[in-house]
Amino acid sequence: MIEKVLCMVAVRKPYLLGHAEIASLYGVERQTSQKWKTDGTLAEPDLVISGNPYWLLTTVLQLSVDGSREVTEQRLAEYEASIPGGSRTDPEEQLPVIVGTMEVAKILGRDKQAISRWRHRKQIAASDYELSGSPLWLMETVLADATARGRAIVQVEVESLREGGRGFQKPRGRRSTSPAARPRQTPLPRARTFTREQSGEAASFLAAVLEQGHSVVIRPQRQKP
Repeated sequence: MIEKVLCMVAVRKPYLLGHAEIASLYGVERQTSQKWKTDGTLAEPDLVISGNPYWLLTTVLQLSVDGSREVTEQRLAEYEASIPGGSRTDPEEQLPVIVGTMEVAKILGRDKQAISRWRHRKQIAASDYELSGSPLWLMETVLADATARGRAIVQVEVESLREGGRGFQKPRGRRSTSPAARPRQTPLPRARTFTREQSGEAASFLAAVLEQGHSVVIRPQRQKP
């Protein structure tokens, strides 16, 4: 009975990528994809699911527009084959609701550990995606599975997700900051030497340096006879 219900959930899913998939598509290290996000080379994620960032394939392919990064036909075909039923979707198009373990737990009124146990024991529908080590489901897959198994559904959470609410979750890892937005580094002040008669000037210099957030090392010097 469960298999028949799940077969009815035949939603075409968008091609979606996490950092691991982006790195594989471009033949680089995962850290490189993360760097592209940090320095603004990679656009802001199209979706944030269970705290993790994900991008549509159409967004990711923009990285190769200037010719400095290449996606081979073979790598592209291998990626698309890894997402059965996938389709290229533009960010402006209406996307199906996609959920991770965190959202599934809210939908079913459980904690994340319970969802992980059910998944390990195959007591919940198989995930529609496995991206960058995390399972993702179309929400309709989760709802159909819950109905088939007689599990309660927290309808308010379902409606919130359908309206686009994801709790303003922040992606894990470093924040994306464009180079222009980064604060300029204040150059270190050069070392100064003061005599006993210059105590007032020395105090002003010390206060200014400390105000800039620097630490100060004071080394007394003996005057030569």
